[in-house]
Amino acid sequence: MCGIVGYVGPRNAAEIILEGLRRLEYRGYDSAGIAVVRDGEIEVRRDVGKLSNLARCLDEQPVEGNIGVGHTRWATHGKPSERNAHPHADSEGQLVVVQNGIVENFRELRAELEAEGIEFRSDTDTEVIAHLIGLYYHGDASLEAAVRQAMAQLRGPSAIVALSKREPGILVTARLGNAGGVAVGYGEGEMFIASDMPAILEHTRRMVFLESRQMAVVSQDGAAFSTLEGKPLQPKLHNISWDPVSAAKGEYKHFMQKEIFEQANSLTDTIRGRVDLGRGEVYLEQVTLTQRQAQDLTQLVSVACGTSFHSELVGAFMFERLARLPVRVEYASEFRYREPVLDDKTLMLAITQSGETVDTLAAMEEGRAHGSHLVSIVNVIGSAAARVSDSVVYMHTGPEIGVASTKAFTASLVDQYLLAVHLGALRGTLPVDERRRLLDDLARLPDLVGRLLDPANVPMYERLAQTFFHYTNFLYLGRGINFPIALEGALKLKEISYIHAEGYPAGEMKHGPIALIDENMPVVVVAPQDRVYDKMISQVEQVRARGGIVIAVADEDDDFIATKAQHVIRIPKASELLSPVLTVVPLQLLAYYVAVRRGADVDQPRNLAKSVTVE
Repeated sequence: MCGIVGYVGPRNAAEIILEGLRRLEYRGYDSAGIAVVRDGEIEVRRDVGKLSNLARCLDEQPVEGNIGVGHTRWATHGKPSERNAHPHADSEGQLVVVQNGIVENFRELRAELEAEGIEFRSDTDTEVIAHLIGLYYHGDASLEAAVRQAMAQLRGPSAIVALSKREPGILVTARLGNAGGVAVGYGEGEMFIASDMPAILEHTRRMVFLESRQMAVVSQDGAAFSTLEGKPLQPKLHNISWDPVSAAKGEYKHFMQKEIFEQANSLTDTIRGRVDLGRGEVYLEQVTLTQRQAQDLTQLVSVACGTSFHSELVGAFMFERLARLPVRVEYASEFRYREPVLDDKTLMLAITQSGETVDTLAAMEEGRAHGSHLVSIVNVIGSAAARVSDSVVYMHTGPEIGVASTKAFTASLVDQYLLAVHLGALRGTLPVDERRRLLDDLARLPDLVGRLLDPANVPMYERLAQTFFHYTNFLYLGRGINFPIALEGALKLKEISYIHAEGYPAGEMKHGPIALIDENMPVVVVAPQDRVYDKMISQVEQVRARGGIVIAVADEDDDFIATKAQHVIRIPKASELLSPVLTVVPLQLLAYYVAVRRGADVDQPRNLAKSVTVE
């Protein structure tokens, strides 16, 4: 997720772009930059850190011009630094490019460009695009044609804007794949480009949205649209009536709903650029653990709170099975109040969406004091957890506004899976053929999640909400790797609907909770056809025998469970280690639609905060 703003018109582009970037800073805040054309030259200002640093730079070294482009960065290739900040120029300095997305084949392209004698000035994949455009931008070639040829060389989702001093009256923007959106805004004698509507809503409500494999040449007087193959287009012009907050939600009623339905894309972003399916390799650039260190590890201690704790309970299955490493999962809020056994052969994993959760930070300090290698999975670049860690895996989900975590939960599951495969390779517990199979399973996951999130399924959840919104107690049951999903499903219902719900290991039901079951107790069972499926069916039978109401999350081809449960939510079949990503999504949707039916404040539930920074 990165923020892009472009402008061409009679006003000072720098001022308009900077204000637009402020509205997009949530999309990236490790560096920022701006470029404008003035007197036939491109002037660039860039700085590392938050946008305020760029603003200070512009105060000290002002730039003016009637056309320009700006960018806020969320790093994918290359650490946050001024040299890696956008915009990036070609080798001759005749053009600059900003990008939102990932060039999956950037290593191959960079090697080819370096063989041509081109010297790179950054570690980013975006600089590859600038040099490719530059290669094609000679003689009578137009910027439009050069961009079209360059985009044909790229693999992976990418949205770009290019600016040239040779053609100082136009911006060229293009979109490839499912990278963040591109909005082209129509003003009065001026035009705008943005990766998200809030950046330009102050100036225009008339917008065209680029689809994959489309591009636009934008001038002060309008825009010409075409496919990347050169076919002219006449896209629909939308009149946006939303206020800025509503625009950020788009078509959705709540941020939580939006974030649930973003999960196919957020998981794609989480995986993108990190796997080589052919070689069976995982690339986690900021995981610094060496092969020797990995082989010397004697334990993995996971610390987290709330939803992240449930994620780590799932991750324990991954690390033990794939990396053959003993795992302890601990509540971060309790961890430091005893004398935990840690040493320099301990890998400590912390998961925190914000990176600022005080209990988790305190637990990490305990690990630091004992010489443990700290690895964090976080969603906020430059957060406290990221800064104190030896290794970091960023979620790449974009901002999560809803207090009840959804897409950060599924992203953290996938990040642990990637880390477990990586550790398995380092420790020699996963042969390459097995790694290829595991990564092939992962590559199919976003599509499976997308099937779950088909809008055609929404009426089913609305019917379930209508049936169950007035109940006051729920029991959630799961076994094996899906027991933590029962905990997470119960937590989601509690958080946003204020219905009491309890998650329990299904095998423990007969040791107490079974006394609660009657016709007033809906029981949600997480029952994919895995190694404990037969045991789950036994628990379903016990619930039915006592008059309980069963809502089952089950595989789409499981006809048997329909004879046992009153309500069945179908999910696509996935590998056992990845099944929690699919089983949790229906529980998120169930909680959401029940809460909406009860009239609850879904995005800001009472008594809760997004980041808990006090004990």
